[in-house]
Amino acid sequence: MKINTDEITSVIQSEVQNFSTELEVSEVGTVVEVGDGIARVYGLSKAMSGEMLAFDNEGGEPILGQVMNLEQDIVGAVIFGDYLGIKEGDTVRATGQLLSVPVGEGVLGRVLNALGQPIDGKGPIASDETAKVDIIAPGIAERQPVTQPMQFGVKAVDSMIPVGRGQRELIIGDRKTGKTAVAIDAIINQKSTHDTDEPVYCFYVAVGQKESTVAGVVAALEANGAMAYTTVINASASESAPMQYIAPYSGTAMAENFMWKGKHALVVYDDLSKQAVAYRQLSLLLRRPPGREAYPGDVFYLHSRLLERATKLSDENGGGSLTALPIIETQEGDVSAYIPTNVISITDGQIYLEPDLFFAGVRPAINVGISVSRVGGNAQIKAMKEVAGTLRLDLAAFRELEAFAQLGTDLDKATQQQLTRGARMVELLKQGQYQPMHVVDQVIQIFAGNKGFLDKLTTEQVQPFATALVEHFAGPGKPVRDEIIAKQTLKKDGLADKLEAEIKNFATGYTA
Repeated sequence: MKINTDEITSVIQSEVQNFSTELEVSEVGTVVEVGDGIARVYGLSKAMSGEMLAFDNEGGEPILGQVMNLEQDIVGAVIFGDYLGIKEGDTVRATGQLLSVPVGEGVLGRVLNALGQPIDGKGPIASDETAKVDIIAPGIAERQPVTQPMQFGVKAVDSMIPVGRGQRELIIGDRKTGKTAVAIDAIINQKSTHDTDEPVYCFYVAVGQKESTVAGVVAALEANGAMAYTTVINASASESAPMQYIAPYSGTAMAENFMWKGKHALVVYDDLSKQAVAYRQLSLLLRRPPGREAYPGDVFYLHSRLLERATKLSDENGGGSLTALPIIETQEGDVSAYIPTNVISITDGQIYLEPDLFFAGVRPAINVGISVSRVGGNAQIKAMKEVAGTLRLDLAAFRELEAFAQLGTDLDKATQQQLTRGARMVELLKQGQYQPMHVVDQVIQIFAGNKGFLDKLTTEQVQPFATALVEHFAGPGKPVRDEIIAKQTLKKDGLADKLEAEIKNFATGYTA
């Protein structure tokens, strides 16, 4: 009888492989040092950068961590969760996976922590989809130019600093100047999109905020019916630095899921200065060399790889979009500091909020001089372009003249007229918090200001007149308003003349 040695060899190899697979033990290490949200682990020779680790926790779920530093014998890791439950000598297991969070419709209307776990007491998340938290952004070939508007419902923004879907627009200013208010208005204004074919799903990432502040934001969103399409990701000031560092990436992963499905998403990072501070803390504890202002050398990359993920995808990729509104807090209006200049250079424009304007009663306190939108003009509706084309220059000229007029010199009639018009336009652009306006109502109000219908009113009368004007166009003037909505421009069929005649008709009755 002839023995087939090749066959016997392959059977033995197969059995050995199966046996070794059954016996395969995950790579295990030991905690050498732990504290302040970081751990140094010995024994994980095959660990990879960014890999998830599971720290054994007596009588509970394993605590998650992530590899950040790869040294000669030691692995430096950050700990997501309660690092006080980990002590020297504890066992650590390598998982061979990257950090993922739940995504999909199930996360809408929920308040989650930085790991995507619910913290609102409404039970587990109804989603079996997950997505990796930190991925490489889509390349240039996978994108297309920004062409659709992302309306904030804020007159000063939609008229002079328009934002498009897929844009990154920085909101920058000192603390307590209304940065969060502008972003929340933008989220509330997306309510109207949910009656159309192209709804916008919103994500609010709170980094290093007080829990009471975040609770106030959630309450405002619920009161305005915006929580139905919004997810709040909270890594509050009381949480560890690793949680504050990872939260913006988790929010982006959830928002990106909608983008890749051909839908539209908006993500607000409030704020990235606190994320940079958390990252600096981790880096210094992991003994990475400090650079300018003690930030690590890759702090620019921290924000660039996050904000690069906001884009308008090409039609071949579904045409979805992700719009990012990062918020940066300045110290004493210093926009030339390290982190502000980093984020300004990454984004497509900035909305700058000025304390002097805020305290002078101009709300939102937007400085139109240094606020800019580099790509949003392409996404602005034609009617708004037509009425607000010169608004920025007019307001800038008014500010110059106003400073000159304070010297008490005699002014000619044309200059006085310009000052009168400018003061009325500044008053017209004021807007209450959580009161976003439809873009056509904004067009009507700005058109009325441009045509001089506000010039004979006192500044105190401007807001009541503007409110009554919008009410008039919701009632007797509705046919003209509907025509503007349909045509999106005032240059067709004498629509500008019709609008002027309707406003004149209203103004005559109003003053009488």
